[in-house]
Amino acid sequence: MFRCPPLALVLLLGTLVTPAVAAAAPLVFTAIPDEDETRLQQRFQSVADYLAETLDVEVRFIPVTSYAASVTAFRNNQVQLAWFGGFTGVQARQLVPGSRAIAQGVEDPDYKSYFIANQATGLAPHDGDSAPEGLRGLTFSFGSRSSTSGRLLPEYFLREHLGASPDELFARVGFSGNHSRTISVVQSGAYQAGVVSYKAWENELEAGNIDLDQVQVIWETPPYPDYQWTVRGDVDERFGKGFTERLQQALLDMDDPDLLASFPRSGFIPADNDDYREILEVAQSLGLLD
Repeated sequence: MFRCPPLALVLLLGTLVTPAVAAAAPLVFTAIPDEDETRLQQRFQSVADYLAETLDVEVRFIPVTSYAASVTAFRNNQVQLAWFGGFTGVQARQLVPGSRAIAQGVEDPDYKSYFIANQATGLAPHDGDSAPEGLRGLTFSFGSRSSTSGRLLPEYFLREHLGASPDELFARVGFSGNHSRTISVVQSGAYQAGVVSYKAWENELEAGNIDLDQVQVIWETPPYPDYQWTVRGDVDERFGKGFTERLQQALLDMDDPDLLASFPRSGFIPADNDDYREILEVAQSLGLLD
């Protein structure tokens, strides 16, 4: 009887099974927890099912607890695809050369943030082109430190329009972690004002989670590019030549209103890395990229 030494046997078995294992590897994706993270699995499992059926590969969604965790998972190849905000997408592509933005929501080239205030402040809605002076001296909550619409662009506009950093403008500055919590802390009066994604505000308003007698929108920012799907540059090696283009087309073809409501978007359009050069430059100007 031929007896194979243990190491040789391991190497032989590795040679035999590696291709099959690679072929069975799932496509794993995540999404920044821009709203209450308990909703993420419900929001995106149906998207995973759609992609699996369309692409004929196993697709898994894994939730993350923070914006930073989504970037880390992408960098470490724990996920190959992510629904990022503008800034987290820039961060991820800087850390993983060859990665590409491949699709964005129809609404994302002209995204915006809402500055909100507790009604007890007495601040009235402001229609001007610059941030309202009445914000000075209030307590103020951003969302996540890595949020494009809940921190990066709002801070940029505050600095440009009011000529000071948040620490200089406000009596106290906080970071709630996501848009839903920002709305909650401003509505409760824990913070007098804050800033959120306009989409998150609309979602919470539709869900009946906002009491307009307690909190209101006081200013809408100028538009900027935001969310996008970003994919690692090595997915074709893992799933076969042309997979990136197939994945992009599957996202562009997504037209089920229930699926699109997970984002929420009216549809997807092509995107590329250059679409987010403005975000890259703003992040560099604020010293938020290494």
